[in-house]
Amino acid sequence: MDDAARGRAEDAAADPARRGDVTRADSLAREIFAGVANKWALLLINVLGDRTLRFTELRGAIEGISHKMLTQTLRGLERDGLVDRTVHPVVPPRVEYRLTEAGGALRDTVNGMCAWTRRYLDEIESARERFDAGR
Repeated sequence: MDDAARGRAEDAAADPARRGDVTRADSLAREIFAGVANKWALLLINVLGDRTLRFTELRGAIEGISHKMLTQTLRGLERDGLVDRTVHPVVPPRVEYRLTEAGGALRDTVNGMCAWTRRYLDEIESARERFDAGR
């Protein structure tokens, strides 16, 4: 544990309410939020859905994600308990990923964001065009 993490743990022990306050720079909630509130994490959560997929299947399902970014994002989601990683003892090794209960609950929120995006896509596109034309 590094000094910053140790300091956060000590602060949280002194005031547990601070851990869940996303407005505080040193809160655990903000750290978790930052880990899942990025495009790759959101896309992975959406793609996994109710399925179990292998690394190559995930990479093929998300256009533009690099091997390195997929690996980093999966590790972060696994660390936060949102994704389960299962390694099957075969040669070559077979590794599968699936959402945990917490990941599935987050997926409901992600699906809502996807629906919001589809609903307001044209309106947002028009707003961008008006904004860009005024610059």
